[in-house]
Amino acid sequence: MYGAIIFIWIAIPAHVTNLAACVSTDIVNGTCIPWSVFSNDEAATAVKTIIFLTTYLIPLTLMVFFYSRIVYVLRHKVSL
Repeated sequence: MYGAIIFIWIAIPAHVTNLAACVSTDIVNGTCIPWSVFSNDEAATAVKTIIFLTTYLIPLTLMVFFYSRIVYVLRHKVSL
């Protein structure tokens, strides 16, 4: 469980930051422009999709799975 918490709150934001910064930073007319330059629309869409998946969908899916497992175990192993 601690590994999942560390993964969701530390590793994923670090990955997203690294991905977005590397892909979207470029030098335009001798000036470095971070976070806003994409070579084409497909690259921008791909980066936005990956960021959505890694920031929202994967953590939400993991949390739903783990909490459903907790509820399942509590219902089947704990007697009133």
